[in-house]
Amino acid sequence: MKFSLIICTYQRPQALLKLLNSVLQQYLYPDEVLIIDGSKDDLTKNAVEKFSLRNGKYFKVSESERGLTKQRNSGIAKSAKDIDIICFLDDDTVLEPNYFENLIATYKDFPNAVGVGGYIKNEVEWRRSKEPVKFDEFKMDGWVRKLGSRNLLRKRLNLLSDQPPGIMPGFSHGLSINFLPPSGKTYPVEFFMGGVASYKRELLEQLSFSNYFEGYGLYEDMDFCLRASRKGQLYVNTAAQLKHEHDESGRPNRFKYGKMVLRNGWYVWRIKYPKPSFKNRLKWHGTAFLLTLVRLGNSLNSAEREQAFSETLGRIAGWWSLILNKPKI
Repeated sequence: MKFSLIICTYQRPQALLKLLNSVLQQYLYPDEVLIIDGSKDDLTKNAVEKFSLRNGKYFKVSESERGLTKQRNSGIAKSAKDIDIICFLDDDTVLEPNYFENLIATYKDFPNAVGVGGYIKNEVEWRRSKEPVKFDEFKMDGWVRKLGSRNLLRKRLNLLSDQPPGIMPGFSHGLSINFLPPSGKTYPVEFFMGGVASYKRELLEQLSFSNYFEGYGLYEDMDFCLRASRKGQLYVNTAAQLKHEHDESGRPNRFKYGKMVLRNGWYVWRIKYPKPSFKNRLKWHGTAFLLTLVRLGNSLNSAEREQAFSETLGRIAGWWSLILNKPKI
């Protein structure tokens, strides 16, 4: 299979170079690497021009094309027509040498796959265990991790998802992909993270990334995956591993981020469940309220109090906006 790598970047030249260095170390190398740059300055362009990247092409987009979903759609349009698989990576990730080798092999092992996600290995601490799971733990395939304070609180209040990781329950707020263990197995899912994603070209000829998500595009990956799941099966291969280094450059301010959490979260929930039951509506709002209170608590006892408080205000603003002006699906 021929495959392309598309990297959408914004104001992160140093992070991008770290990623490109890890791409050069791949056992299986992409047939093309497209860098779609939405930066306001030329620092990224200058850095890429000095970097020797095999099969690489650089594109600077205009202001009207700036934004994650727009840049992804632009990259798809610019990719070679004989490409079978198109991969996407966030510009602040660093790959293990066998990342593409394991990712692309998944399409051969699971011919029904329309999309395959990779696995971020540096965000959660897992351990092997044969002991019964404790109340504050999550166990899957012989691997155990801590729930974390937010999910532990949700569990106590019966607001934790009863579905496997990567599957959205009726009230949304499902278990994220980092609840899949580093077992080396491949798991069927309904969604995965857009920054470590790949899709068959035939799927991308039927669907495009939604322009509803402007700029930073929080949950744009969830939206696309939920729509893609109607076309075929998605998987996550936990053997296709990388690190996510969370570069803060180019991220929105915390108020805007908090507002997106609520509005975009509501939007993707209604993509999957246009008419949720009354019980699931209560659970969605109950979970949103609980997580807003948790973030408010962070503004009192965390090291980043100002950011946490600003995000809390954004969440509250986003919540009220759902009453006054719901997103149109």
